[in-house]
Amino acid sequence: MDKTGKIALGPEGSSVSASAAGRTQVAATSFLALFSIVGLALYGLPFFYDFMVKDFGWTRAEVTSGNFYSKLLIGPLFGFAAGWIVDRFGPRRMMMAGILMAGTALVGLSYASTLGLFYFFYLFNALGYVCGGPLPNQVLISSWFTTARGKAMGFAYLGIGVGGAIAPLLSHRLAQQFGWQGALRTLGILVVLIALPMAFFIKENPDKATNNASPTEAVSIGRVLKSWQFYLLAIGSMCSIGAVGGTFQNLKLFMTGDLFRGAPPQDAQSAAAYVLSLILISSLCGRLLMGWLADRFQKKYVMLLIYLIVGCSIPLLFLASNRPFLYLFAVLFGIGLGGDYMIIPLMAAELFGVKVLGRLMGVVLTADGVAEALAPVIVAKTRDSTGSYAIGFTILITLALVGAMAVALLPKRAPAVQT
Repeated sequence: MDKTGKIALGPEGSSVSASAAGRTQVAATSFLALFSIVGLALYGLPFFYDFMVKDFGWTRAEVTSGNFYSKLLIGPLFGFAAGWIVDRFGPRRMMMAGILMAGTALVGLSYASTLGLFYFFYLFNALGYVCGGPLPNQVLISSWFTTARGKAMGFAYLGIGVGGAIAPLLSHRLAQQFGWQGALRTLGILVVLIALPMAFFIKENPDKATNNASPTEAVSIGRVLKSWQFYLLAIGSMCSIGAVGGTFQNLKLFMTGDLFRGAPPQDAQSAAAYVLSLILISSLCGRLLMGWLADRFQKKYVMLLIYLIVGCSIPLLFLASNRPFLYLFAVLFGIGLGGDYMIIPLMAAELFGVKVLGRLMGVVLTADGVAEALAPVIVAKTRDSTGSYAIGFTILITLALVGAMAVALLPKRAPAVQT
């Protein structure tokens, strides 16, 4: 399809079979998969942390350690392998397996009353994220879209924002009706019912006539991994993802345990749910805005803008006792959150092409997973040991700014690794 939206012609004049209907189906499938696996299953879980602390006597560090251990184990063990499988066999089967594992994880967590079971099912959650989350969807969208790739990725990633915005409000309502464990079980069932049917019927790749590789798409993964551009991209994404994950994973604990301390428990829960939803609603705007910008401006500068927004929003938490500053944080952080995960595959494709994107993002997402695992636990441990989030928030601000510095050093493209 060309920029006007008409069906493009291949070199022999034959029409390309990547129809508008096919692209619509791909975008819708990715939207629903990310809505379920990331929006409901990943962003929905921190809502239940304080219930676990209260009912089971676990510490903040222990409940955030589920994310830590799962990302630290699953990422290095399966990240690159998942990327290779997606490049070799396509994303459909892996997406289906990931959806089933993510739903099973939430149901299992609803029955987990010991830390051992909690960690076991959190591993399933992380495996579902690797197999059915951003990685296969990034490759799927990048295979079907070219000139409008930013907008398509932005639309698909709206699923995360919509799911994440709904998750705390839906969880709060379900917890009131069925208890927090019943709420978790319901979310797990919804993950499977919403995402699996579309993934089952998706066509993995457009006609090969649409996949005329550009010079950058012929780059081998070996050459990519030897380039300094790759390491700047990895460092930048690790730092920013660590800052985002460390903030979001601790946010409800901070609000209910520190910020709203002394308020009636039900009021604190409602206020926290509202702020979390405001963040995820704002992320919808961030995804659309950053996807639109990425199609019109150099992706490096869009990425730098996103990282600076993240770094500048976290200091507002020091002023969060004043509600306007808390809401300003939620809006800015949400915009940064919306663009953060989405811009990484766009920048990777810009630098190294689509042919190695699955394997490349397997490596990058593995590194990001390590950062996303470590940051929340470090922040939680500083809170447990000092009684304050001040040191933890300072660490997160530093991470975000280091990530911005790494992105500022990236080239617009990667001529050194082109063939």
